Amino acid sequence: MSQAVPEKAPAASAAAVAEGKKAPDFELLDQDGKKVKLSKLKGKNVVLYFYPKDQTPGCTTEACAFRDAKLKFDEQKSVIVGISPDTVDSHSKFALKFGLPFMLLSDPEHQVAEKYGAWGEKVQYGKRTMGIIRSTFIIDKKGLVQKVFPKVKVDGHAEEVLAALRNE
Repeated sequence: MSQAVPEKAPAASAAAVAEGKKAPDFELLDQDGKKVKLSKLKGKNVVLYFYPKDQTPGCTTEACAFRDAKLKFDEQKSVIVGISPDTVDSHSKFALKFGLPFMLLSDPEHQVAEKYGAWGEKVQYGKRTMGIIRSTFIIDKKGLVQKVFPKVKVDGHAEEVLAALRNE
């Protein structure tokens, strides 16, 4: 006799967006309440990183590493864009508190995160939850995904992304 296996949400993976394919377009509000559309950033490399929550230790470390390396990203003609489910107001406070000189986009319904495979089941402190899977995507000047970093480790990640941009 077989037991019924409880249905669970499909595990997301960064494979939802493949290298060499067109990046899914989207429009979200930034920390200033302005609409930002990915396709309007064509002509620049876009470093699109998904993170779980403003002002938490890992997310703050990651954001500050991107902030501290911003001039190097500028040299690579790259725009940094962070996305989390936090509100516009939360993003505004986060950017102000830590002097983050790049866009933070609000994805409260996690629709963009789902498109990019950055939303799925996680195990945190032994508990299964649905949430952001820390991921980064390098999108080239033509709007194609050049590099996917699934399940990112915060330490050294900004440098890892810069190295990938230099090798492009």
